Amino acid sequence: MISNDSQEKLAGLRITGLPSIVPMTSSLAAAAAGLGTGLSLIIAIGAQNAYVLRQGVRREHVGIIVTICAASDAVLIAAGVGGLGALVRSMPTAVTAIAWIGAAFLVTYGLLAARRAWKHQDHLAADGTGETTLRTAVLTCLALTWLNPHVYLDTVLLLGTVGNSYGNAHWSFALGATTASILWFTTLGFGAGRLGKLLARPKAWRVLDGVIAITMITLGVAMAARS
Repeated sequence: MISNDSQEKLAGLRITGLPSIVPMTSSLAAAAAGLGTGLSLIIAIGAQNAYVLRQGVRREHVGIIVTICAASDAVLIAAGVGGLGALVRSMPTAVTAIAWIGAAFLVTYGLLAARRAWKHQDHLAADGTGETTLRTAVLTCLALTWLNPHVYLDTVLLLGTVGNSYGNAHWSFALGATTASILWFTTLGFGAGRLGKLLARPKAWRVLDGVIAITMITLGVAMAARS
């Protein structure tokens, strides 16, 4: 039989231990929600993903491209959870301006991809010819990331709003969403290199550039139509 003193000690452990267990549970739940929400938003055919895929297949500057995309998402997620989402919501004119600039960039990039597909230019064979310079790759990646209004509406506004609904666990949500971004871009960028043998054929590159052209132009036109 447990003595009265022992029962009191056990009761004290239950009472004092509860506050430390509950926050841990809520933090894990928030992190899991952030991971799931982040993946659901990022795994889609978009301008940024199409570019990461192309660079991954070409095996050009993959590490820096993946780092830029993941780091940009981390900054934007933190900004949204930190309160920037409310600021974005209050500045519709700025969002519209970014949308028009982004639409113009997407259409231009899409036309260049269409030109490559049509004229059979700038394809990378197994010997590594036609490599994109690091400067061009970085600037293109930054433009596709930061000139895309969906970045501010989805990553900042949407994830920021959902994250803040978790109260004190909002930074755990942000950590989960950031982890989703890192996992996705790493898998997409480095995993795409396995398609190198398939895309060593010029015809396959024409198909890939054609798909990228259609994706970019469609996104650009749709973006302009909504602005």
